[in-house]
Amino acid sequence: MGTPLGTREAQAVEVIDRLYEAYPEPSISLNFSTRLELLVAVVLSAQCTDERVNEVTADLFEQYDSPEAYADATEEQLAEDIYGITFHNNKAGYLNGIGEILTEEHDGEVPDTMSALTDLPGVGRKTANVVLQHGHDLTEGIVVDTHVQRISRRLALTEEERPEAIESDLMEVIPEAEWKEYTHLLIEYGRDTCTARNPDCGDCRLADICPSERGDSEVDLASGEAWG
Repeated sequence: MGTPLGTREAQAVEVIDRLYEAYPEPSISLNFSTRLELLVAVVLSAQCTDERVNEVTADLFEQYDSPEAYADATEEQLAEDIYGITFHNNKAGYLNGIGEILTEEHDGEVPDTMSALTDLPGVGRKTANVVLQHGHDLTEGIVVDTHVQRISRRLALTEEERPEAIESDLMEVIPEAEWKEYTHLLIEYGRDTCTARNPDCGDCRLADICPSERGDSEVDLASGEAWG
């Protein structure tokens, strides 16, 4: 799969530059005020909209203000308190386990390493990257949500399919200074233009450099779903 600008690096820079024109201050849309709140919000956001997560956490964060609070709660109570979140029963177990581990192994603090974060229940590399970037101001990689996965493939920035392989591939072509913002640019773009099933190619600022819109890509335009 080729890119209209000749190289993936050139394609990436052009994509980022154009999207900054549309979204000059991209940012995370989850509401939080502490690292613990960020961690909880991102865990809850898996396969659930950020809007719904923000609705639920408005009350949740008032009730659970420490890892001990999550550790001491029963999974049944937590499930009730996050009812309406996708897979709330499973995520209640994650929150309970996170509370226990943070209390027992990290002095109640959210760790600042990829390995320690991914040892927590319900925390994969995507979630850990978000917590590192927005909670600790550490950027070790690129957050690959479904918007990033879908759009990066449509734009021929990667041919990989698995999130971790996509992340590794993108880290080779996205300037490191843009790793954090790249995700938020694509989330914004994916929400209002390059949607999963009905992309607005006719009103897209990337149409002339998009292999999918030009018809010379094998990327499946119907794949993927929104993260938030």
